[in-house]
Amino acid sequence: MLELDTAMLFFGSSLLLGLAPGPDNLFVLAQAAQRGTRAGLVVTLGLCTGLVVHTTAVALGLAALFMASAIAFTVLKFVGAGYLLYLAWQAFSNAGRIQADGKIEQLPSAKLYQRGVIMNLTNPKVSLFFLAFLPQFVQANTAPMAVQIMLLGLLFIIATILVFGAISLLAGNLGARFRRSSRSSRILSYLSGTVFAGLALRLVLAER
Repeated sequence: MLELDTAMLFFGSSLLLGLAPGPDNLFVLAQAAQRGTRAGLVVTLGLCTGLVVHTTAVALGLAALFMASAIAFTVLKFVGAGYLLYLAWQAFSNAGRIQADGKIEQLPSAKLYQRGVIMNLTNPKVSLFFLAFLPQFVQANTAPMAVQIMLLGLLFIIATILVFGAISLLAGNLGARFRRSSRSSRILSYLSGTVFAGLALRLVLAER
């Protein structure tokens, strides 16, 4: 198994990485600010489900095989960018349908969860990051490498839930103040759409 000091070092590093501005935490922030804390938390669960898939792929050696293909990397990143542009279009469209009291259409939890899963799985940079990051903390002469990778992935997911959960609470509470008027709600929708579009552009420009 993992030694305690190695596990603590990895967990601390994961917390810091979760706080660093990136596509996933910006995505959570935008959803929570626009639709409330619940939306941010559900999206976070979806993102963490994607992390389970990435961790398993690294542990089984599948991620390395997949990332070795330039075609697979390119196709995946354009699919992800297309999905983000779709979300940006939705956000901009919703801005024109906001009611006078500032309320915005609420999405079911299943749809929010799906957004998180798709957002994570269609970002090939996550697989590249896990391929580079997780093996650095694997220890020789202990548990099998695959087992250690899965444990590290679990610790990373716990850190992600803690950090993204805090982001959801903060953004949801701040966003609630803006959602009290139609004008402020429209601004939030436009900002969310801009974030999604920016993330799409960033993904398109990503290189292996």
